[in-house]
Amino acid sequence: MSIRNPESSMTPDESGQGTHGIDRRAVLRGAGLLGALTASGGALAAPAQAESAQAAAPSALDPTVFTLTADYSEYTTRVEALLEQAGSASVSEVMDNANHDRTEARVLDNQVHGFRFASSDENDPDVAPQGITTSRDSVGTAGNGRYDGRQVIAVSFYNTSPTGSHINLIDWDANHPNSYRRILLVEPNGTAAEPSFEDVKIHVGGIAWYGDLLYVADTGSGMRVFDMSRIVTTDTGGTKDQIGREGDTFYAHNYAYVLPQVGTISSEVAGDTEKLVWSTLSLDRVSRSIVMTEYRCVDCDGDYPEGPTRAVRFPFAEGKHTFAGTTTATEALDVPVHYLNGVASHNGRWWFNDSHNKTLHHWSGSGAMISNPWVSWGESLSYWEDDDGPDLLWCLKEEKGDRPVFAVKQGDYS
Repeated sequence: MSIRNPESSMTPDESGQGTHGIDRRAVLRGAGLLGALTASGGALAAPAQAESAQAAAPSALDPTVFTLTADYSEYTTRVEALLEQAGSASVSEVMDNANHDRTEARVLDNQVHGFRFASSDENDPDVAPQGITTSRDSVGTAGNGRYDGRQVIAVSFYNTSPTGSHINLIDWDANHPNSYRRILLVEPNGTAAEPSFEDVKIHVGGIAWYGDLLYVADTGSGMRVFDMSRIVTTDTGGTKDQIGREGDTFYAHNYAYVLPQVGTISSEVAGDTEKLVWSTLSLDRVSRSIVMTEYRCVDCDGDYPEGPTRAVRFPFAEGKHTFAGTTTATEALDVPVHYLNGVASHNGRWWFNDSHNKTLHHWSGSGAMISNPWVSWGESLSYWEDDDGPDLLWCLKEEKGDRPVFAVKQGDYS
């Protein structure tokens, strides 16, 4: 969710050696983290971690009023046809062709990692980063969190010219260059005989990668689902405005790769319960669930929804990376704070990112919330499990000219 920091006006929008045989110093070096970290492409403050405070605890809501309806088959025939007719690429192949460089950045004095995108993303007024997930969400800690042999981070962007959305897939491994590639998100259309696709015109406020599947928040509806094992290759020629099939050629605004939607998860409520606002989400690997929360504010004059903020947990089907046909929430909370652009949960604990008040709240599941000073313009959160070191919380900022991605020890904010 785009949100201005407290000093700005708001604008409306759509709502040692590791056990796996890898030298951890080499991994840090590959990530650009040994030696002095400096900001590039724009000035960054590096505030020290300040004292935490307490806030009121969330209260329980009836989770049974919140349900999901899943459809993973609507696009199947057209996606398979696109892969056959346009061509396919694996995540490893995409990263072998990564064509943008990231550089190190310091956001907080106590951070563990930090980087920023190339200036073409850092300063582009027509895009804004929103969601974040990693290959550790996808596969856990096995093989140092590698999916298709690559340890990567994914960040979602919404685009305003042309309107659409994409992800940046960033290599995060000392064995590979500090580079990334953009992949356009598309919705299949046309027919099985002549498949095509169009832009996904949503805010992409949160993303979660589980197994092969990428779950993307769709603000007013629930989630859209994409399959990271079904990346489609496209022609980089044509014009910036061209999208979809033209004859036997597939264009995607000059992108080389598109990720077609494979499923839709619709959010429903019972009775007179107010419909959920899917502002952001993330994966909880411990409970095998998606957690989401709403961006709601106070006195926003209709620019954003107001009222109480809710956070809800939806479990995956037993032993699967998919939801059942119908899924009922297992936990729902009334969270006594507003302006939430990020949420994470792990082992019964919760974190909530209040971007307006620059606060990261932690709740253990009982008692008061602990509130820590945080960054301005903060967006989504992602929990990073690590067998060889501290577990991390990843986050990012969205302000034009100041869009770093960074990670802190979760224990510093618990």
